[in-house]
Amino acid sequence: MPSAAHPIGLVGFDGDDTLWRSEDFYQQAHGEFERVLEHYLDLADARIHDRLLATEKRNIALFGYGAKGMTLSMVETAIELTEGRISAADLHRVVELGKAVLRHPVELLPGVREAVEAVAACHPVVLITKGDLFHQEDKVARSGLADLFHRIEIVSEKDAGRYARVLREFGQPASGFAMVGNSLRSDIDPVVRLGGWGIHIPYRLTWAHEMEHALAPDEPRCLTVADASQVPAALAEIEHRAAA
Repeated sequence: MPSAAHPIGLVGFDGDDTLWRSEDFYQQAHGEFERVLEHYLDLADARIHDRLLATEKRNIALFGYGAKGMTLSMVETAIELTEGRISAADLHRVVELGKAVLRHPVELLPGVREAVEAVAACHPVVLITKGDLFHQEDKVARSGLADLFHRIEIVSEKDAGRYARVLREFGQPASGFAMVGNSLRSDIDPVVRLGGWGIHIPYRLTWAHEMEHALAPDEPRCLTVADASQVPAALAEIEHRAAA
């Protein structure tokens, strides 16, 4: 719980592209997907990226987030764009792209372990990440960070309702919660709307779907930092603001 010394009583960390690389591998798969389809389509006219994004967004409610949903959406998009002309062999290549994403290495971003350790020395910390349960569990296990977190939450979506549930279970008011993440849409916006705080660490690649948010550019309850090494100082600034 918050105290006079630490008005922030709980700190959450996102996983993908906050603690470890993720979007790089999805973007690589998208690039390979286009190379599969170039044998069937004029890539300049097909707008493959836009069609795939639309299919992925449409399918989120059915498949959720993650590599498996992306793979099914790539298969669907390939069949639609080629009007069924794509070969079984090339569909198999598309499925293999998804499997490669599921097998990608877990590479911590610079300064992540030190930042989480520094925050955990003074605050309870929880990992809140979304996506496929098996894939996320595997990444958390291989990250070597699991022992630093009081709790690990793998959710199907990150919205105000999910964050509110986590806070209720911790007996934590939103005003005493800070979330660290790379996505304004998923990590920061819903927490700020609940009355909490955000520390945004932009990643060099962001899925287009995660660019959609309603957060004001000058939101005072959100601080933006360049990398994980700046998180402890940003949290100290948030505690100063919260105490005031």
